[in-house]
Amino acid sequence: MLKALFIAMRPRQWVKNIFIFAPLVFDKKLTDLPALMITFAGAVLFSMVASSIYLLNDIADLKADRQHHRKKLRPIASGALPISAARASALVLLITSLVLAFLISPAFFLVCLVYFILNLSYSLWLKHIVVLDVMLLSSFYVLRVVAGVAIIEVERFSPWLYLAASSVALVMGIGKRRAELLKAQGDENNTRKVLQNYTLPYLDNLLMIVITITIMTYSLYTFVAPNLPESQITMLTIPFVIFGVFRYLYLLQVEGHGEAPEEIVLSDFPFIVNILIWGLSIIAIFYLL
Repeated sequence: MLKALFIAMRPRQWVKNIFIFAPLVFDKKLTDLPALMITFAGAVLFSMVASSIYLLNDIADLKADRQHHRKKLRPIASGALPISAARASALVLLITSLVLAFLISPAFFLVCLVYFILNLSYSLWLKHIVVLDVMLLSSFYVLRVVAGVAIIEVERFSPWLYLAASSVALVMGIGKRRAELLKAQGDENNTRKVLQNYTLPYLDNLLMIVITITIMTYSLYTFVAPNLPESQITMLTIPFVIFGVFRYLYLLQVEGHGEAPEEIVLSDFPFIVNILIWGLSIIAIFYLL
């Protein structure tokens, strides 16, 4: 049952919490050991909050999941994890993480609480409202960046990075809906009603808009952010961002991936290499030059 519980907590989703480290890196505090440790602890607690939500979601969606060809294999839907154990585990994870989050920072506690409430509202009601569902999906990524800011004392975190993070999150949120819609076509067991309000051309148009915004906001960040080198060498990282969004678009529209954005990050080799090179370039520019 412990193995089933661990699977139900969806550890693969924890990779999304890399966004929490963005303020640490871009505020040039990656070498600050106390700040690094407290940010890592915050990421763990945020993962616990997220896992409590996944457990509660699976309980709420139990009937629909059992009718789905893939979701019926989830621990709760398959019966490997009893509902009572899942509910108790969710409460323990939530209460423990919120208490510890408050000890780190009241602001961080507030972000975690807002994240939980928004996720719960999304699962119960808001995921059925067209467009708003995608925007809320994207806001969950941005809240991770806000959580990172709340954990440490940020001095020079540029507002342009909030815009860039928001647009990247929108790309992933819209891409997720597009992949789901593609799989749902002709699927009689499809249980996501909001997909009936979307079309592939509409979602592709939205993707073009937010991809353009992503490249523009990140490019502007490399030119106007106050804490960057005067040589504007940060602009040399723009091609990595362009390649990243182009590669994601390729995987989405040509390969048919995207239903789980975190799987692309963990499985596509060119995408992984591009992120690593971009990350090393940022670290070199911020900490070595």
